[in-house]
Order: sequence, then C-alpha cells, then structure tokens
Amino acid sequence: MSPTAASSVENKTDVPPARPSPSATAPANASLAPEAKIALLRTMLRIRRFEERSLRAYQAKKIGGFLHLYIGQEAVAVGCCSLMGKNDHVITAYRDHGHAIAVGMELNPLMAELYGKATGCSKGKGGSMHFFDPSRNYWGGHGIVGGQVPLGAGLAYGIKYQGLKGVAMAFMGDGAVNQGAVHEAYNLAALWQLPVVFVIENNGYSMGTSQARSSAGELAKRAEGYGMAWGVIDGHDLYAVRAGMDPFLRAAREESKPAVVEIRTYRYRGHSVADPDPPNSTYRTKAEIEEYRRAKDPIQVFQNSLLAEGVLTPALAEQIDTEARAEAEVSADFAEASPCPTVENLQQDVYWETDHPAERKSQGRLFFD
Repeated sequence: MSPTAASSVENKTDVPPARPSPSATAPANASLAPEAKIALLRTMLRIRRFEERSLRAYQAKKIGGFLHLYIGQEAVAVGCCSLMGKNDHVITAYRDHGHAIAVGMELNPLMAELYGKATGCSKGKGGSMHFFDPSRNYWGGHGIVGGQVPLGAGLAYGIKYQGLKGVAMAFMGDGAVNQGAVHEAYNLAALWQLPVVFVIENNGYSMGTSQARSSAGELAKRAEGYGMAWGVIDGHDLYAVRAGMDPFLRAAREESKPAVVEIRTYRYRGHSVADPDPPNSTYRTKAEIEEYRRAKDPIQVFQNSLLAEGVLTPALAEQIDTEARAEAEVSADFAEASPCPTVENLQQDVYWETDHPAERKSQGRLFFD
C-alpha cells in the first residue's frame, strides 16, 4: 500500500508489530473463515478510500453542502453491520457513509448522491447526510442531532410487533447523548422491552467540544437509570467490536432486551469538512491525531492481526488497497457523468399522493408556486 496517500493508514514508520487481536478467538470471531476476514478488511478499506476520494471531490467544488467523513471510525460500522441478520435494521446520524458501505451499498450511487445527481441513492435530493437503502434495511442518514434515535426505537417496535427475531441498531455520536429525544427513546425501549441496541460512536469531540467538557459520567452507564444493559467497547479493533456487540445483539433478537453500547473511536478529519484540521484546529493537536494513527488505526490494527494469523500477505494487502482506490475513482467518474435531477423531479418523492395521483384522496393544492 502506498505510504504517500492522504490519510493513509499505511504509515510505515513506527507502527505496532503484527500480532493477533486478543478478541480474535471470541465466539463471534472464531468461526470466521479466512475469506470472510479478508472481506471485512476490504470493506474497511473501501470506506476509507471512498471517503478520501469524496474529500478531494469536495475540495474541487464537485460536492456542496455538508460532508461528514468517517475516516478513523471504520471498525465500528463494519464490525457492527457484519453481525446483521435478515431481520436486523440500521439507522444512523449524518456521518453515514461508512454504515452505508458496511451494509452493502455500492459506491457509484453513493458518490452520485454526494454530487447531487439523479443516479444517487436518494436521487440526488439527500446528499451526504441522507443515504438510504430500504432493500438492505438501512434507514439513513439523518441530519437532526439525535433525531434518528426515536426512529430506531420505532424500527425495533415494528420488529417486535411483527413477531420477528431481529434487532434495530440505532447509531448516534457522543454529541447526541444529552438530547431529550434520546432519553425518551431509552425510556420507551425499556418500558416496552424493544429489541434495540443504541450504539454511541464516541469519537471524543462531538462537534468541537471534548466529551469530558460536555457530558458527565460514562455515557453508556446512563442505561442503568432505565434498567437496560450497557457496555463499553474499544472501537479501534474490529474483532473487539464484533465480540463486544454480539451478546447485546443476541439478547435483543432472542429475548427482546434493549441495551446501550458505547464504542470508543476517533475521527481523523474535522466534524465536517468545514471544521479545520490541525494546525488550524482549536480543540486538538496534530500530535494527538498522529499518535492514534500510529498505535490504533483500525485498518492497521486489523491488517496486522490478519498478517499475524497468516490470513493476509503484504501482496494481498497491497492488491486490496489498490482495488479499493480504483473503485473509488470509478465512483467519482460515474458521478461526474451522471445527469442532474430535472426541474420536474423537484415535486417527486415529497408527497405520496403526488407520486400516486390515481389513488389521491385529499383535495386542494399540494405545492405552491
């Protein structure tokens, strides 16, 4: 892998030696075939290279609006989503690219959505914060802080109402944990014993304020006030994420027990692209980022574990990374060549009755000039 690439994990200087993860033999991981492990690494690299390519597109003014990058947090989405069953659902906040790729969405419609093109996964109308794919039980992508958490409880309610064995994972950032709607969702999930796992992706800084200055106590431990189970997981180790999440997901599926899980992770880039990176950042240093990259980069940690296990070779690692970069480039080319939505498209996908005029029941105008 090229050590010259921007945001590259493959920083060859002073990286930890290759050794198996302590969580590699946990029940959730012990049965993984070598091909499955390679697939997990591939997905993590596809996320990172997609994010890096989208950043370059944003800097070239191909993408407008907000862009919240997932670089550094890849093990969280991939680890959690790799445990999904057919009746499991995912909903998340505006830093949603990683989860979309982790559930299996293709890069072309994702990049096209960032470009605002008609071939995008939300027809160019949602942008970075609103990726969706109902066919994969992926429900976004929400821009209101904490607004997706009650919706996650609603997904869990639907699972239970239908008598299915499934779980809803409702992801949020550490900046959302003090929102009233989050605690209302906790309360209802506990009262109704909904099969939901609330996942807090704690990257330490919410928008630009450290967690220590904004939120008292252990974030997941707040679940005790609602009688729910809780846990804390190191989010830099994909094996640890899978091992830690597995029992909570099983309890939700089999016993309809909700839980709150805090996964401690880190983002290399700003809260959004509008948030300056060091040395212009006012809340963290370049040295802090580089130390995490050196010792805890999630892709490097997993790659080192696979090398130590004999599952991965340097040549294969190089090949996977090259393919991920090429796929990201293809997605940018696809987005560039795709058509923009038309003026006529503006009034589609807003009201159900507009899209199904033969079944309209209401009277009056739906749109105004």
